Amino acid sequence: MAEAILTKSSLVLSYETGFNEKGEPIYKGKSYSNIKLEATADQLFQAANALGGLSLNTLVGVDRNDSFEIIA
Repeated sequence: MAEAILTKSSLVLSYETGFNEKGEPIYKGKSYSNIKLEATADQLFQAANALGGLSLNTLVGVDRNDSFEIIA
């Protein structure tokens, strides 16, 4: 039976940085790699809010990207 092993994780924060000429919001992302594999969703959310509070732009999204190795 195959098994998935978590090998790395990153945290991506999305910010609204302004508006284009049509009035649509412009978004930019900032990625933080080497996130502890054991970090819980609550811990990452708290860290994202702390980091987001340091920005002049509005934090609009938080994503966690995990990479897995599939072995037999």
